[in-house]
Amino acid sequence: MKKILAIAALLLGFVSAYAQNGKSIYMKYSDAENVSAVYVSPAMFRLIGKIPEIQANNGEVDLTPVIRGLSGLYIINSENLGINDSLYKDVSRFIDSGKYEMLMEVKDNGEIMHMYTCGDEKVVTSFVMLAKDGDELTFICLDGKLDRAQLEDLMASQMQ
Repeated sequence: MKKILAIAALLLGFVSAYAQNGKSIYMKYSDAENVSAVYVSPAMFRLIGKIPEIQANNGEVDLTPVIRGLSGLYIINSENLGINDSLYKDVSRFIDSGKYEMLMEVKDNGEIMHMYTCGDEKVVTSFVMLAKDGDELTFICLDGKLDRAQLEDLMASQMQ
């Protein structure tokens, strides 16, 4: 499960939807008690994208093309049982808007993780991950544009 979460962290890069979106979910839950929230702005991605090569996994993976395509990242990690159901429902409605397709589902000893993408056959415009582990719920959403072939190559290199 940790390797899959690491892959998700590498892929963090895409969400542009209308109505309910990653930003609105972030804004709704980021100030709640027992919730950790992280937002990375487009300005930060532009700054990071100017670094020549960003390596991961002992230099085997170049993350620079992925980072250059990102424009926003929203992470909510909740241990607040009072809002977890509401957060899960809001993310599910967001996903069920018809724009997303499931990329992967993992179930392991009560832990459940779903990954979704949105885009076309050439460009991924959105990536969403929703993971539930006991009383903890994690939502990750990225905005941006990423070449689908680069994304697939990155995922393949991490699955080996």
